[in-house]
Amino acid sequence: MSSVEETDVVSPVQAPVRKRPRPGERRVQILQALAAMLEQPGAERITTAALAARLEVSEAALYRHFASKAQMFEGLIEFIESSVFTLINRITEAGAEPGDGANRGTQQALRIAAMVLQFAERNPGMVKVMIGDALVHENERLQQRMNLFFDKIEAALRQCLRDGADSAGSSTPSADAQLRAALLGDLMRGRLLRFVRSGFKTSPASDTQVLLAVLH
Repeated sequence: MSSVEETDVVSPVQAPVRKRPRPGERRVQILQALAAMLEQPGAERITTAALAARLEVSEAALYRHFASKAQMFEGLIEFIESSVFTLINRITEAGAEPGDGANRGTQQALRIAAMVLQFAERNPGMVKVMIGDALVHENERLQQRMNLFFDKIEAALRQCLRDGADSAGSSTPSADAQLRAALLGDLMRGRLLRFVRSGFKTSPASDTQVLLAVLH
């Protein structure tokens, strides 16, 4: 992505040397281009021909790095999973913040939900993968993997909320945690869907703290 400062004049008879990408760099470029194309309106169905044209390479060049388009989407999913679950681990492993008290678990769950919405706002192309719009015509295992992604998030939320319910002295901590985790999961999916349907104009993270406070 860096600009090149032109300090030398190339002789007309001297062919410019094309810099070859470093190992793994082209793979990253392909995934970045795919994510950028998903940010465009009506770009749910992206062909490898269009992706190759954007990168100014042949389709064969794409397949030297990915065996199929499904593998390209798996690369995006891996980025989503790695980013989100790394942040979830940081939230759950962090010590209680001042004022958390007995509601530490609840506060952690709300921070997880807010983090997912903020991640989505910063990565709009990825949201079409997260809600499944970009995966409609792709291999079914991709959608199953995204379903599992949200299942894992809800599991993390349940654990946090169960701890919070225990601290608050609830007589049914597991049931309370399951209900509230499902509610937070539905909230996240709904906000992501609205973000995409609005053409990325309606922020999924707007008024997050006010909204989550209602669920406290």
